[in-house]
Amino acid sequence: MVSLILAAGMSTRMKSKYPKVIHPLCGKPMILWVLEAVLGVASRVCVIVGHQAEMVKEVLPSDVNVAYQKEQLGTAHAVMSAKDAIDPEDDVLILYGDMPLVRKETLERIIEAHHSDDYDVTIVSVDMIDPTGYGRIIKDVSGRFVKIVEELDASEEEKKTKEVNTGVYVFRGKKLLEVLPKVSCENQKKEYYLTDAVGLLERVNVYKAESYEDFSGINNRIQLAEVERIQRKRILEKFMLEGVTIVDPLTTYIDANVKIGRDTVIYPMSFIEGETIIGEDCVIGPMTRIVNCVIESQVSVTRSECVGAHIMSNVSVGPFSRLREGTVLHQNVKVGNFVEVKNSKIGANTKAQHLTYLGDSQIGENVNVGAGTITCNFDGKRKNQTVIEDEVFIGSNTALVAPVRVKKGSFVAAGSTITQDVPEWSLAIARAKQENKLGWVLRKKQKEES
Repeated sequence: MVSLILAAGMSTRMKSKYPKVIHPLCGKPMILWVLEAVLGVASRVCVIVGHQAEMVKEVLPSDVNVAYQKEQLGTAHAVMSAKDAIDPEDDVLILYGDMPLVRKETLERIIEAHHSDDYDVTIVSVDMIDPTGYGRIIKDVSGRFVKIVEELDASEEEKKTKEVNTGVYVFRGKKLLEVLPKVSCENQKKEYYLTDAVGLLERVNVYKAESYEDFSGINNRIQLAEVERIQRKRILEKFMLEGVTIVDPLTTYIDANVKIGRDTVIYPMSFIEGETIIGEDCVIGPMTRIVNCVIESQVSVTRSECVGAHIMSNVSVGPFSRLREGTVLHQNVKVGNFVEVKNSKIGANTKAQHLTYLGDSQIGENVNVGAGTITCNFDGKRKNQTVIEDEVFIGSNTALVAPVRVKKGSFVAAGSTITQDVPEWSLAIARAKQENKLGWVLRKKQKEES
């Protein structure tokens, strides 16, 4: 079977400079949701592009065939643009690229219904409470198919029909190629409708789906949000059935490509995005955002933001931590409140618990980083590295001016500004000597009063 995915439209109602079908849905362009379902049932796929074709092509896998519809003159015209992809001896599954809720299992049932007899075409229909905007399936008194009529061309009586055309079809390739040249544009929009191709065939099957959900199309941002809500619910239910605890699905957002191990708990207001992988027995949230991270097992991330980080097992992050690109936290690290880490590797059992910035750093094992410590990594032109070796103690409010190395086992006194390397097992003190001027305040007051 070959599948044609129609993705050439102008998408004017989206009010966007981007093609509709590349708008993301749970972290994945909507057309890729359709493609994923189709690749489960079709041996070959051709995506028909037109408006802003290059943008659409950029999100498609390189092995997917593409056909160009130079002018957007209707659905039949789009299929004509891909006639070279149609095998007369094969079936052709046709559907839209803005139908991201469609599932492989749904398509399998449609194809099975098509193969139940020697049909020229199978149309997929569904009952809708509000059919506005859809073509109507018109049947005679005995329930046999008569025609599909587009809303603009429908009579007032025909518009009362609740059974609508979803825009999903399975054609016999030979029959489709026979009738396509016969389709005319004698209608209000002066377009070539694929529904007219159906009207030229004799053996027409109507497969009536139980629910319209899988066939929900997207024409504007409101519908995009509605469909994303449904897709997000499906994703969360899948994780819960696989052993992940999601405390409040209504306030939890997880992208399509995320992987989460069993017995992990996700608390409310958590956003897990991109290609994130989370292991088993983790606690995520509440109020946490994780993007493109690898998080191993038994990790806790609370009220924090992590982007592009690798967090190994038994690590604690947060509350109010920020992990940026290139961060690697080894086993048993503790990163606490208001700590920011960027492009730094932190060794096992190291702690940075409070009010700290660690940028472009290499930090060893069993290090204690005191509150208020910062690595001064930028000299105005270059980012420089700070190296803190194993078993170092960094006192509170220390500034480490990179490039600088604090060697194994050393202590840095609180309030120091370190500009030179510190030798092993040494104490570094880099602050002005304290001076107490006795009675200075009283003398100042007396001077002011006089």
